[in-house]
Amino acid sequence: MKAPDLSAIDECGVHEWKGPPAPLKAAAAHARLRFAPVDLRKAKDKATLFAEVDRALALPGHFGHNWDALADVLEDRDWLGKKGRVILLAHAAAYRKDHPTDASMLEEILGEAAEFWQERHVPFWVFVGA
Repeated sequence: MKAPDLSAIDECGVHEWKGPPAPLKAAAAHARLRFAPVDLRKAKDKATLFAEVDRALALPGHFGHNWDALADVLEDRDWLGKKGRVILLAHAAAYRKDHPTDASMLEEILGEAAEFWQERHVPFWVFVGA
């Protein structure tokens, strides 16, 4: 699958991704955006989901490992930095199947963060891989 044009800020948001991470990583590098793969195979429950998201996104030390805290840190300029972000939720199919409520909440919060940054003209892309 060919990676989208990551400079098109008006298309930022949560998108399905079918393919290896390499094209997304390369597109992120080309657009000078940070690429963060979140491996959902390692997430067996909500606690391990938060741990993997925290690890992959290098969230601030004050991240409280709950939904409200995640929403807050994703809209923090100090965490995001000067450039945008490309997040890949890798191996999401099994997590979606086993934990549909948590998977939906994660994608909703990431989508809200994408809207927040889009309004500020900062690229924030989320791709949900199979």
